[in-house]
Amino acid sequence: MQPTLRTQRLLLRPRSLADTDACLRMDQEPKVTRYLSGPWSDPVAHRAFVEERTRGPYPDGLGYWTIASGDRPAEFVGWVLLIPLDAVGPEIEIGWRLRPAFWRLGYATEAASAVLRHGFDGLGLNEILAEIDPANIASIALADRLGMRRRGSRTSEGRDWARYALARHETAGH
Repeated sequence: MQPTLRTQRLLLRPRSLADTDACLRMDQEPKVTRYLSGPWSDPVAHRAFVEERTRGPYPDGLGYWTIASGDRPAEFVGWVLLIPLDAVGPEIEIGWRLRPAFWRLGYATEAASAVLRHGFDGLGLNEILAEIDPANIASIALADRLGMRRRGSRTSEGRDWARYALARHETAGH
């Protein structure tokens, strides 16, 4: 079961198929997906991809969370995920995507921090990864703020990804 998470300003609820249209609209903003591979230009494939990722299946406690402002729970801010890497595993990855209207407000850091805490404290994970396009300076800065450190790179989908990781033992004092 995937829990609802709350932070000082945000509500993170398990993403449902009812969030599909909001996810599709967000992905149509070129700034949102410019560093990501995906079926963004094919409406049918894009919808199928979002719905497949929403449904999973994922192990207990893992999945996608829809981010909403705590005082406006119906407003779609974006999402954060904690799933097996590339939806296959065995490693567990964290990822985030927010509408540009909500960039630079600290929401991504707040949401991702809550999901990391859930992964380490709630699920007992030993390590969580993030794979980021090396040109995506904003996401790399977010990974740094989360305490993640560069741990090499990996080629996937014909692209090179910078690999960031945080181990449970590195979170002491965070």
